[in-house]
Amino acid sequence: MQNTEVTPASIRMAAMNLLSMREHSAKELQTKLAKKFEQTEWIIAAVEKLRSDGLQSDQRFTQAFVSMRLRQGKGALVIRMELKKKGVSAFLIDEFLINPTEDTDWNELAWKAYLKKFGTTPIGDLKDKAKRVRFLTARGFSGANIQAVFKRAASDLDD
Repeated sequence: MQNTEVTPASIRMAAMNLLSMREHSAKELQTKLAKKFEQTEWIIAAVEKLRSDGLQSDQRFTQAFVSMRLRQGKGALVIRMELKKKGVSAFLIDEFLINPTEDTDWNELAWKAYLKKFGTTPIGDLKDKAKRVRFLTARGFSGANIQAVFKRAASDLDD
């Protein structure tokens, strides 16, 4: 094991190594650095300097995170909760979830997640419907999204 002295430069280097792998929120970066280093003031200063240098951006992190979760078929409610845990501001969360840069159709995303899980198999009984509702709810889709899915499923059966 190396016996190296901790310096502000070594903390910055550790932060840059983390950022080289993927985007991190400022809070997430501070938390990870705090597990390796005890110098809280230096950690905060290093993250602030990275932010001012444009190497760390909560906006870039949020955009990347939302895109990743959308590809995974997650709904707005789950994405919002995860971003809050990662220390992203409510303003940024709203910017990417309420007014997304790409045209995000939450009903369509819910429908795709539903089809992937259940296919076009008709709903058997109330227990089966409850299971499907729980699945979509756990994915983070709103009640309105879920209603749209069941309305669409019913109309597809009628065709």
